[in-house]
Amino acid sequence: MPHVIIKLWPGQSEQKKLRLAEAITENVTTILGYGNDAVSISFEEVQPPDWHNQVYLPDIVQKESHLYKKPGYSM
Repeated sequence: MPHVIIKLWPGQSEQKKLRLAEAITENVTTILGYGNDAVSISFEEVQPPDWHNQVYLPDIVQKESHLYKKPGYSM
């Protein structure tokens, strides 16, 4: 039962979010072998000034051992 959380800055259209959710769902079902009904995806918009404290520190720096794709930036 994978649940994918995507944190991003505000400003992307609902259409783009739906397209991304569909693409991720397709890849999860294909690669991991889960059924479409097992996958859930959410988007959490984070304001740019809040990114460091709400995403970068808790989800990237403090969970570095969990990252499979590290960002190309540092803060």
